[in-house]
Amino acid sequence: MDERATPSPVGIRRPSLVGIVNITADSFSDGNRFLTAQAAVTHARRLRSDGADVIELGPAASHPGAQRVTADEEMGRLADVVDQLVAEGIPVSVDSFQPATQRFAAARGARYLNDIQGFGEPARYEELADTDCRLIVMHSVQRHGPATKVRTDPTEVCRGIEEFFAERLAALETAGVRHDRLVIDPGLGYFLGSGPEPSLRTLAHLERLKARFDVPVLVSPSRKSFLRTLTGSALPEIGPATLAAELYAARSGADYIRTHDVAALRDALTVFEALEMAKEGGW
Repeated sequence: MDERATPSPVGIRRPSLVGIVNITADSFSDGNRFLTAQAAVTHARRLRSDGADVIELGPAASHPGAQRVTADEEMGRLADVVDQLVAEGIPVSVDSFQPATQRFAAARGARYLNDIQGFGEPARYEELADTDCRLIVMHSVQRHGPATKVRTDPTEVCRGIEEFFAERLAALETAGVRHDRLVIDPGLGYFLGSGPEPSLRTLAHLERLKARFDVPVLVSPSRKSFLRTLTGSALPEIGPATLAAELYAARSGADYIRTHDVAALRDALTVFEALEMAKEGGW
């Protein structure tokens, strides 16, 4: 099964929906809710029934001030969950920048590896080339540790994102990673800057990013800080702003949208497509 976006009846590419399951104690969004294997699997099944094409498991938080989690701890949190979901035929992505965790996930049948540092260790590229996983290469502003707020000018941010992917994708492909295994994520929220402008500029230029690199693009505006800053909404009220950003990303050609609320986005896309069909006279 290819989880990439598929054409709708009116020619709009409906993105693949990536449902987020945080197996952490300190996620800013839902920490400690799915820390046990049973809770994580139950939530993953619910997201899948809501329309998720892929379930992404996050064994460690990445926000500023997040607890440091060792690779052994990550693997302990993931093991039973990955095994159960893979056994049920559910496509799994694992969100970790730790090499040992990535090896573990690939060996257990994960279809995607999502690295918030953008696979920053060239010595591992030949090893990555030998796996079957698709690699979600996230734009990272520093090589070691979670990304931090280091840029403020939106134009500089966009230029930096393109330079990052030009260098990183070339290096991965030179090492033998097939082009069709690569997915890029420009990063949003604190990964780009302290204010909303860099994230807004990045979302507004998704089509340019897709055209330049000719690989699928994943975005994850869900509940991000830039939306809360922009709207003045607290986390429990950020759902409408999240949905607006996700719909904009879908309209701009995002191939994957990583979200906490799969059902809301599924329904919004269904209505959006129905309206487009009516506009074209197909309804």
